[in-house]
Amino acid sequence: MDAAATWDLVAAPLAESGLRVLAPDLRGFGDSSRLPEGGYYYFPDYVHDVADVVDALVPAGAPLFVVGHSMGGTIATLFAGTFPERPARLVVLEGAGPPDNPPDVAPQIMRRWIDEVRSTRARDERTFASRDEALRRLVANHPRVAEDVLSTRLPALARTTTDGRTSWKADPLHGTRSPLVFLAASWMAFARRVTCPVLTVSGGPLGWHPPDEEARLASFPRLERAEIRDAGHMMHWTNPAELTRVLLAFFAS
Repeated sequence: MDAAATWDLVAAPLAESGLRVLAPDLRGFGDSSRLPEGGYYYFPDYVHDVADVVDALVPAGAPLFVVGHSMGGTIATLFAGTFPERPARLVVLEGAGPPDNPPDVAPQIMRRWIDEVRSTRARDERTFASRDEALRRLVANHPRVAEDVLSTRLPALARTTTDGRTSWKADPLHGTRSPLVFLAASWMAFARRVTCPVLTVSGGPLGWHPPDEEARLASFPRLERAEIRDAGHMMHWTNPAELTRVLLAFFAS
């Protein structure tokens, strides 16, 4: 349920180094619009959105550095594999995708998705009595991130409702699981088509690592690796200075 604005501790120093930084909110996250009733969020939509942003804001021939974290890393890989001629550098921050699925689970996943979407639409959106209460929930969800850091993330993640309560900005539908079966073999097919240098960054043992991560990452033809030990999955919150250093070194290489 992250948002572009929580990347300020990385984006600002990147911009100060002379880079032009674009940090879009994906649809239904942060301050972007939610889909109308009856719509849903699919990975191909995200990739299409990124392609539109690139075409609108990055001139043809200009060097494009694509950075994606977690779900964004999966999207960045799909984009770079779809348009291998576009990125000059790709950085995947613990974004090799969720656990693999065998194709025969597709019917169960479809049923689960319908049940979850119906349940989400039937209940009122969750709100908190105050921003302090929302912050306590954020602290509970991220026990390894300092509370003072989380308090500065909160304005990007929550909004005040018309009745004075606090709610998350992200569409509650993002809390449901997609009906599209994630197949690691498909993700790897996109990774094999990426022609630019690729950097994968790990947050260390406490980060997010699917069991077959090594096989997935080996699909990139030009792979480099970095680790920010003990940063955990939310490395742009826990150690933004080191992440910025790693990114700038890779961009300059």
